[in-house]
Amino acid sequence: MIIRKATLNDIPALMELFAYAKQIMRDSGNTRQWGEGYPSPLILSSDIESGNSYVMCDEKGNIHATMAFIQGPDPTYAVIYNGEWPDDNPYYVIHRIAVSEPGRGLAKRLLDWAFEHTSTIRIDTHRDNVIMHHILGKYGFTRCGVILLANGSERDAYHLTISKE
Repeated sequence: MIIRKATLNDIPALMELFAYAKQIMRDSGNTRQWGEGYPSPLILSSDIESGNSYVMCDEKGNIHATMAFIQGPDPTYAVIYNGEWPDDNPYYVIHRIAVSEPGRGLAKRLLDWAFEHTSTIRIDTHRDNVIMHHILGKYGFTRCGVILLANGSERDAYHLTISKE
């Protein structure tokens, strides 16, 4: 598997991947995250055009995972409730992470790749997303509190710094 920047030509495959990921979320009891129309082709285009969208592909070029990997600061992380960030050091954010086959370690591979490019990552997820909470806990992320999205929705916020020494 290789990880590369997404292109606008990847949008149809990404939309299929997100539809599948949403179904996995629904099947696991997460019925409120990523509602109808999210993420939209417009959001994906914006991620791609800003150079923040990445895909994981097999040797045939089939996309198996994706994420937006964005250098902070992220405005939605400026205020945190019911907790605090451990520091104010520079960080990257991961948004819109999705995999084609849960349980195969694809999310871990994306996180490993991201930590090859930075030592600090922040990520948030819906309270009902038990799969992502499990992945983040297993990887070593610490839940720091709750952030509010631009639309006012709450998300559990996580942080991890890995020493590069």
